[in-house]
Amino acid sequence: MQSLLNRFSRFLPFLSWFPLKSDSVKINFLAGLTVALVLIPQSMAYAQLAGLPAYYGLYAAFLPVAIGAMFGSSNQLATGPVAVVSLLTASALATLAPPGSEDFIALAIMLTLLVGLIQLALGAFKLGVIVNFLSHPVIVGFTNAAAIIIALSQLSKILGVPMARSESFINDIIGVFKQVGDAHWPTLVMGVGAMALMWGLKKYAPKVPGVLLAVVLSTVISWAVGFEQNSTGVAAHVADAELRAQVDKVVVAVTEVDRLNSEIATKNEALNAAVKATGHDSIDAVKLDAEVALANLALNAATKTSSEVSKTMGRILVVRQIDEDDNTVAIYPLGKAPEGINLDATPYRIRKVTKDGEFKLIGGGEVVGTVPEGLPPISAPAFDMDKLVALLSAALVISLVGFMEAISIAKAVASKTKQRLDPNQELIGQGLANIVGSFSQAYPSSGSFSRTAVNANMGATSGLSSVFTSVIVLVTLLFLTPMLYHLPQAVLAAIIIMAVGGLVNIEGVKHAWHTHKHDGAAAIVTFFATLLFAPHLDNGILIGAGLAIVLFLLRTMKPRVALLGRYTDGTLRDIKVNPDMPTSEHIMALRYDGSLYFANVSYFEDAVLEGLADRPNAKYVLIVGDAINQLDASGEEVVHHLIDRLKSAGITLVFSGLKKQVLDVMRNTSLFELIGPDNIFPTEDQAISAIYERLGDDAKEDLFCPVKSKPAAV
Repeated sequence: MQSLLNRFSRFLPFLSWFPLKSDSVKINFLAGLTVALVLIPQSMAYAQLAGLPAYYGLYAAFLPVAIGAMFGSSNQLATGPVAVVSLLTASALATLAPPGSEDFIALAIMLTLLVGLIQLALGAFKLGVIVNFLSHPVIVGFTNAAAIIIALSQLSKILGVPMARSESFINDIIGVFKQVGDAHWPTLVMGVGAMALMWGLKKYAPKVPGVLLAVVLSTVISWAVGFEQNSTGVAAHVADAELRAQVDKVVVAVTEVDRLNSEIATKNEALNAAVKATGHDSIDAVKLDAEVALANLALNAATKTSSEVSKTMGRILVVRQIDEDDNTVAIYPLGKAPEGINLDATPYRIRKVTKDGEFKLIGGGEVVGTVPEGLPPISAPAFDMDKLVALLSAALVISLVGFMEAISIAKAVASKTKQRLDPNQELIGQGLANIVGSFSQAYPSSGSFSRTAVNANMGATSGLSSVFTSVIVLVTLLFLTPMLYHLPQAVLAAIIIMAVGGLVNIEGVKHAWHTHKHDGAAAIVTFFATLLFAPHLDNGILIGAGLAIVLFLLRTMKPRVALLGRYTDGTLRDIKVNPDMPTSEHIMALRYDGSLYFANVSYFEDAVLEGLADRPNAKYVLIVGDAINQLDASGEEVVHHLIDRLKSAGITLVFSGLKKQVLDVMRNTSLFELIGPDNIFPTEDQAISAIYERLGDDAKEDLFCPVKSKPAAV
């Protein structure tokens, strides 16, 4: 039976958990329970970071957690919502639909499916190595910037003030700082208090689940003191003429934003159809493109108007005139209500005005509110083909960044447990987790640093612990969601800020700079590009990855070239390092430390010709090719012409130490015959001995004379 399980565990990794033993089940249950206590509040916080209602985090913490563990290769990796992927999701969708709207949610679920399909395809075709295109310095620069963006994005919830969402994250944050004077002090106390509690417990009582304790205490306090104190109203309730004019102005702007969004979507569909039918340069396509651009300008203006008026209006405290049943009769600015009417004692601020003239009256702090009970509906994701292209680049970035995060923590844990990881199988596991998640209303998930560490520290021995975590989330969805109503939003923001603190890694940037200036430059450029392009984070990481590749190509375009002399021990060494070494006027020995391919072959040719310019009597050029790992068509062509050019000058080109793959290319292209088998040697020592035999008496006084010991390159 065990041999049968082992045979199929290659395709179904969870079969390796069997047969289950009571001790193992107990350990994994405790680990799964502990991770769940961290995951439940974290997932709700991360969902809001992604621009989704908090309970969608619970959906992402349900099936993806179990599927990722069952089909991945790591025994401890904890899959689910994570901060960086959540922020990438928000940035990818923010320009396509209003955050939290039905369209936004549908696109997030569609994005989950795309991410899953990309990861599954990469794993199935064993293309896990593609993540190497995202170099470590690029990831370090990106995660540092992302951590700062994530923390700053939660500042408005800690202060209890609104935050605009525009094409410039920096401007949005400046807008939040300008509202510091309008901070809601109970919200600020709740958020800062939660951070202080979690920090203190982590420092002085690390075994106590600080996140869970902060959630429980803040929820109880919120319920006990009536922290929420919110209400609703409509424009018709506003009795003050000046305030009513501001509300109406926002209603007009919001209505215009909604109309323009619909118009832009329609025109984009027509533009795509025109491009397919008649091409980009057709009259219809150019006209529609211009109309879309003008509509976008109008949209930006309407959005700006709505934001500015809402900020001004949000600073005005208002009071409600109420009837006997606590229903709103009229709304007045504080201090302007007529005497003798029945007023609610709570001062409010007007927020979130809709196109129908409805708005929220914020008198206390924001709470999670109603969380739907029961399982997420199981259904196929709605596919919007018009927005597919816009999501593909974001899906690719999320796929790679999410997998990099997952495999990094999995490798860190595996180095301690001595488990062998299969990156391609891990890609399959993450891909299936996201695909299944898309059918259960989940947004993109990945492997979590913090929860994986908790899982490993609790002694989890297999992915069974994650299955237990998933079951506990299931119980929460079925029976415990009413208990989450009074959880303050500021506490969720505090959880996110504390969680991303560990992502800030300045030492990683310094280390990359000291390792190589190009690596440091890639990290720094990625960092600033990510901040500058926020909320479009995918642009930052793509720029960083592109720069890293370009810098790598630049390094390989000019590999080290060493003209060699004879050292006292008989070895050949770089004459720049040892300038007093004897050289030969008959032989120019050159070591080339790089591959011969299209980007650097001209540099190779120039190096040979420049060396010969200083040695007019040279009859032989010896290329020490131990470091030449590759020869492509461009390299073969240049070597071919170089041989002809040197032959016409009476100079023979000789190679030593060439690798099999280079010799194979030479044989396949007749370059081997052109060079001549008698001019290709296994070692430079043999090559020099043969050359001196050919030179005969002409070089008998040469201080570069052959030696018997085998040379060693330095």
